[in-house]
Amino acid sequence: MTDDIEEPVPTEPPVAGSEVDTLVGSLERQRRIFAWKCEGLDAVGLGARLAPSALTLGGLLNHLALVEDEYLTRRLLGFELPPPWDVVDWDADPDWEWRSVAGNEPEQLYAQWKESVARSRANLRKALSEGGVDQPVRLTWPDGRTPSVRRVLIDLVEEYARHAGQADLIRESIDGRVGEDPPADFRTP
Repeated sequence: MTDDIEEPVPTEPPVAGSEVDTLVGSLERQRRIFAWKCEGLDAVGLGARLAPSALTLGGLLNHLALVEDEYLTRRLLGFELPPPWDVVDWDADPDWEWRSVAGNEPEQLYAQWKESVARSRANLRKALSEGGVDQPVRLTWPDGRTPSVRRVLIDLVEEYARHAGQADLIRESIDGRVGEDPPADFRTP
């Protein structure tokens, strides 16, 4: 496999597939649902919130872009976080990714999330080509344990599932878009 050939992205897990295909398919399904809930909105839509929460779709796009890089760049491969995350003082401002989106253009938020997802897909392909889901990732937890690739994938699926549910409620409040799955012709970025 070469890096310049784009593999088809699954839209859901297989009915009866391998563990890797099921985990990756589950993650891609959640990414697809989240992308559909956020797509096509302007700054007002991305800034909409449901009281009393400060959560917005723009904030979720930014947060999940960070989560992609945290899980499948830093934790998986041990690389430093790429921009813009690499210059943030997380100790001084642990909620920066949520708070910093107010002045961002929608195109910037969409592009950042898409770039993080593309980087994550490439990083995951690289890691899986070097070993299966049982292999340890590069990050060691503070208690000395090292999670497996499987655990990181499960955590990422869980993160997306939680936020896809939140995005569902926010999007419904904006324009009434509801549903569990995007239309069959919806392409995940």
